[in-house]
Formats: sequence, C-alpha cells, structure tokens
Amino acid sequence: MATAVAGDPSDSFGETTIPKVAFIFGTRPEAIKCAPVINAMKLDRRFEPLVVSTGQHREMLDITLTEFGIRPDIELNVMQPRQTLSQVTHRILEMLSMQMEQWGMDAVIVHGDTASTLAGALAAFQHRIPIIHLEAGLRSGNIASPFPEEANRRLVAQITDLHLAPTIRSSENLIREGAREDRITVTGNTVVDALHWAAENAPAFAEPALADLKNDTRRIVVASAHRRESWGAPMHEIARALVQLSSQENVRVIIPLHKNLAVREVMLPYLSNQANITVVDPLPYRNFCSLMLRSDIIISDSSGAEEEGPSLGKPTLVLRDITERPEAVEAGTARLVGRSTARIVSEATRLLRDPDEYSRMARPVDAYGDGKATTRVIDAIARYFAAQTAREARLAS
Repeated sequence: MATAVAGDPSDSFGETTIPKVAFIFGTRPEAIKCAPVINAMKLDRRFEPLVVSTGQHREMLDITLTEFGIRPDIELNVMQPRQTLSQVTHRILEMLSMQMEQWGMDAVIVHGDTASTLAGALAAFQHRIPIIHLEAGLRSGNIASPFPEEANRRLVAQITDLHLAPTIRSSENLIREGAREDRITVTGNTVVDALHWAAENAPAFAEPALADLKNDTRRIVVASAHRRESWGAPMHEIARALVQLSSQENVRVIIPLHKNLAVREVMLPYLSNQANITVVDPLPYRNFCSLMLRSDIIISDSSGAEEEGPSLGKPTLVLRDITERPEAVEAGTARLVGRSTARIVSEATRLLRDPDEYSRMARPVDAYGDGKATTRVIDAIARYFAAQTAREARLAS
C-alpha cells in the first residue's frame, strides 16, 4: 500500500552532492501551498532548493511570496494581457526548456494542476529530470471539470516519479490509474500548514473598506468566484445571488474580487454601489485568513476555500456541481450548490436563518490534514533521494 505516514529519512544521500530541487509554480494558490515546503527545505542541509516563478499570476503571486519571506531565484515573467491557455502553456514550456539544463537540477517539484504545473512537468520530463508532484491524485471524474485543471493533473501523473497525495482518497485514485504504490506517499495538504501559520499570525485588517469589520454585528458572508466554468452566464447567476443575499436583514457580503477581466466585467456592474456589499481587491493571504476567521459563511468556487473553510469550521458553499475535494462534503462541512441564483440564495439563507443547520456545518474538520504535511513531504522526498542513491550504488557495484 501507499505510505500513509512518513518514517525516518536517511541523513544523507551521498558523500559529495546535495540534491538541487527546483520548485516551479506561478499562481497564488501554488505559492501558498509550496511556501511551507520551500521554507522548511531552506533550513534542511540535505537539500538545495531553487524557486522558479513563471509569473502566471504576477501581482498576487509576488504579494504572497513576500508574506512567506520567499524571493524567487528565477523569474520567467510569462504573462501578457489576455493570453490564451495555449499561449501561456507554450511560453512557460519554451522558457523553461531554454534554461533548464543550466540549472543542474536533481528533481523538479510542481504543484496541483495549473498551466505552470503542466509545463514545468513536461519540461522536466523532456530533460530527464525526476518529477515530484505535490497535491497529486485529486480527481473530479470529469475531464472537462474543472477545465483545464482536471486534464492537467491527470497528464502530470503519467510522468511523475514521486506522487505526494494529500489524502488517502487521492492515493487510491493514483493506484487505480496504475501509479506504483511505492512511489506514492500520503502527506496531508500543505494548505493546512499554511493556514495554521496564517491564522496564528493573522493581522488586523489593513484594507480601509474592512476597517469597521471588527465592530460590525451583521452576519458576514465572504464570497468569491473565478473558475473558467463560472465565466459567462454562471457568473451573472452568482452575482445576482450575492446581491439578493445582501438585501437580507443583518447580512453583509464581502467579495475579494479576482483580477481577471472575465470576472470583473461581469461582477462589478451588479456589485457596485450596493449598501451591504463590500468589494475589495484580492487580499494578502494573512489578511484573507483574518477575513475567513471573521466570516459566518464562505461561498466560493475556489479550491483553496474548499479546504480552508472547513478547516476553520466555517460552513462553505461550493459554487460547483462536482469536486475533486469531496472529503469536506462527505464530512458535512462543505456543500456543493452549483451556480444558479435560486440554489445559492436558498442554501445560504438556510444557514443564516436556521441555527441547527448552521451548527451542523460550523465545526472544524481535518479532512485535508493536521498541519504537519510539510514534515511528511520533506521526509518523503528525502527517502526518494536515498532510494535513488542506493540504486545507483547497486548499479555501480
């Protein structure tokens, strides 16, 4: 079976070399989930980490890395206005391929399912560099949802050397697909590690529009939407639902609005100048954690919110029809509500008005980890390199 918990790693992998491990990522969620591992690896004398930023989410990425005290070693700066998925993926792959041989890497770590993930893994594979996939094995069962993330993570799994699965279910998905069980380790999700750190260091609200939040007695609904499958007509439905919720007595809706124009051009005409709606730009991670801690309900299509809300004991309504993160849904602390105005309003109103229903969902669960995933990730990588060193020694003898 796949390793469920980490054991004691070897103290060294060889007498003369320290493995150089490159983290390749480019979005805010990737940065949040990679940050605990990067910072732990910086303190571990067995590794030499290299941080490669593709710049897929330029502004939000930089702010997040600064919060965690991380400065990229290499910046690719791939983003251009209104690039297509194909253009983004091609530019990342091209730029990585041009430079990768110069870096002398012993392994590449990619996270999750973004364009940076797919391009980073492909570039490593083409240069015969081992691939370590953090948050491996998530599956919705529908290749088109989420799009393109479901396809990206399935493709990456085919060329991965070490799968770091966040849950037992994720490891089982990989085993069913034919992944070697000795190349899978169940670690928990590092987002919980990041969340614990942020919650312990949660600052006061720096955003002026939220300055009154501490003393606001209204029920606070934190909402966000950005996924591609929410673009167009579903985004209009979501916006109308948030307006209707804000019109209810004693309710305030706070929306950290994604920078993508496909989101803003639909949402802002609905949300602007609404008395009980506060729209702010995406918040620094610790400030966003402060906001989640203050919230009564979270409504979102964000994968991070699906994990963070239940971990904090906040009832979370997921603006999707299916999910690759079913653990919190099964635990009863998250609920799939789709993207229709009527359904969103109905489910949120039930939570806001029915204390018993609210209390059933408002309880912290460890569906995605116990906050110790980083240690298991580091130990699994150490064991992988130790096994590789031992194999090379056997072949040389």
